[in-house]
Amino acid sequence: MQAVILAGGLGTRLGELTRNTPKVMLPFNGKPFLYYVISLLEKQGIKDIVLCIGYLGEQVKDFFGDGKKLGVNIKYSVESRQLLGTGGALRQARPLLDEYFLVLNGDTYLPVDYPEVEKEYRRLGRKAMMVVYNNEANTGVKNNVALGGDQIVVNYDKKGTSPDLKYAEAGAVILQKEALDFIPEGEKISFEDGIYQRLITRGEMAACITSQRFYDIGTPEQRQVFEKLVQKGAG
Repeated sequence: MQAVILAGGLGTRLGELTRNTPKVMLPFNGKPFLYYVISLLEKQGIKDIVLCIGYLGEQVKDFFGDGKKLGVNIKYSVESRQLLGTGGALRQARPLLDEYFLVLNGDTYLPVDYPEVEKEYRRLGRKAMMVVYNNEANTGVKNNVALGGDQIVVNYDKKGTSPDLKYAEAGAVILQKEALDFIPEGEKISFEDGIYQRLITRGEMAACITSQRFYDIGTPEQRQVFEKLVQKGAG
């Protein structure tokens, strides 16, 4: 399975930390955050990787190159003129993508068995499937996903407070390439706004439920949690 990592964001919430460094390149135990994401994929046999880069993206290319030193094959889709948002970045990368692929947020680390996630995607037979966390541990992200029967996503709302929102999106989605047709080429739009809602309306967004918490680096507290994980041997 091919993996696409969204690694082009500004990281504005992190202030001075990302003024001269892309968020995915922030160091943990001497290695950039993105290193741990790619290493996790490599260990699971996922070696075909596309990096969508934008803000200070040359730093990413300079460090990872073609990926051979990590045992993977990396291709790049570069937002050169303007940042297109996560949805626009995916649309731009379309010529590099397989018929279906795994999409990961470059600032989220989710240590699940991705080959098993792929099996679940194929079993459910929808155009897309997001991994959702049952939020047993406090990740700093509130529940934003509601499920109906047959593990189908019926609502995705990052701002809502409905009691039906019992899961949190975990930063990993398997997507059919044809779903990118929902996004006009060159349009600046988020992955969620451009694709999620259209698939949910059509009953084409399934969910894989995990009890494995995810880690992101959006706040000082969350970075400390991931730092402790790294010290225990992640990556």
